[in-house]
Amino acid sequence: MSRGLVFMLQSVVLYTSANLLVKALAVLPTPQLVFLRSVISLFFCVIWLWRKGQPLWGHNRKWLVVRGVMGMIGLTLFFHIIRHIPLASATVIQYLSPIFTVLLAILFDGQRIKTHRWVYFAAAFGGVLMVKGFDPRVSWLYLAMGVGSALAAAVAYLATIKCRETDSPVGIVAYFHLIATPIMGTWSAAVWHPMTASQWGMALGIGGLSLLAQVAMTKALHLEDAARVMPFKYFGALLALGLAWILFDEKITGWALVGIGVVLAAVTANTIAGKRKPPAVVSAP
Repeated sequence: MSRGLVFMLQSVVLYTSANLLVKALAVLPTPQLVFLRSVISLFFCVIWLWRKGQPLWGHNRKWLVVRGVMGMIGLTLFFHIIRHIPLASATVIQYLSPIFTVLLAILFDGQRIKTHRWVYFAAAFGGVLMVKGFDPRVSWLYLAMGVGSALAAAVAYLATIKCRETDSPVGIVAYFHLIATPIMGTWSAAVWHPMTASQWGMALGIGGLSLLAQVAMTKALHLEDAARVMPFKYFGALLALGLAWILFDEKITGWALVGIGVVLAAVTANTIAGKRKPPAVVSAP
């Protein structure tokens, strides 16, 4: 098993664990959750960069800012829908991001896509509509937020690729928190909800687990071609489905479950269809 694949699987488990904690803290406002994750992760990023002697402000600043802003928007929307719809459904809707990545490449880079991949795109969106249509907990508003989160994540992914030869994984991740901490901190001050000791502990867990997950995924994208490792990311939806069912009694049955399967099959097929020669390996910390 390659190092890139190991990092991707680690990222999946860590992200799912963090999202389960977000679900457990659904009583807190979304801005507060995003701020707590950001400020905790930023603290660890600053320490790491300082010890490694790397600049906090990075090198490829234009794309780092794009990655940070779009990452903040995507995370805010994702955290919000996690609080209101089943975790597995939220996760699957967000998995449209690879589809949007390809569509953005067509729009801005003029890339040509083989006809059969359009079938995968249509199947993915059709599967999401099945999840929405057969699960009354998924409203049109939350569906739109989930699609918006996926689109923002796609832009953030493209920005990460632009930065992988100039900045370290931790440096790329840090920019997201540099931008999100002051913005979401200001917003959360107006809606702050008092927290218990256990909630502070879970918030610390969200920050730590999310940071480790982000770094692991960024390392995976540094070391491997996305087509080789991204299909394993979708294991997270199955993990979220099982754990949310056990921990929060979030049952998903019937055609909504079929819709989840359609989305996972479509995005996996799309990623494999887009396989190309792997890029040169970039040293990761």
